[in-house]
Amino acid sequence: MTADNALEIFPIVNPDGTVIGKATRGECHSGSKLLHPVVHLHVFDSKGRLYLQKRPAWKDIQPGKWDTAVGGHIDYGEELADALRREAREELGLEDFIPILIDRYIFESEREKELVNVFITVTDATPRPSDELDSGRFWEIMEIENIIGHSVLTPNFESEYRRCHLSSTFKEHS
Repeated sequence: MTADNALEIFPIVNPDGTVIGKATRGECHSGSKLLHPVVHLHVFDSKGRLYLQKRPAWKDIQPGKWDTAVGGHIDYGEELADALRREAREELGLEDFIPILIDRYIFESEREKELVNVFITVTDATPRPSDELDSGRFWEIMEIENIIGHSVLTPNFESEYRRCHLSSTFKEHS
């Protein structure tokens, strides 16, 4: 079992992404609503299936639920593109991919507030989930749509799936 590092330092940003300060992970996830940036990468294969990761039980947010293929915080002093590549490499072993920015929005829950930078990519590379994840697999779009609202997926993923029209995004960018 692993645990998130509550002392990890995140940038605090304004809604346009400009860094205005810094705080620990613990502070950001304590209900303080300090706006901190994250990256999400939705990974499609050439058949239009979407890869989802299963969050491990030890995570401090949404343990045990299925979520975006790659998701992670941007470290203080780190560039957006570098964070995206680092997270894709660390979580799924993906190195050679072309990310496409499709959205940026603010997500707020009762514990945190994030500036989410949403990317997609299409690849036939086989993701290799790290020990940061419980598991992962490619899902047919209909499978995902059939379980929305049944507490299997994270609320953030469900919201983003609808917001970014992921059911049709693959067709637009492939």
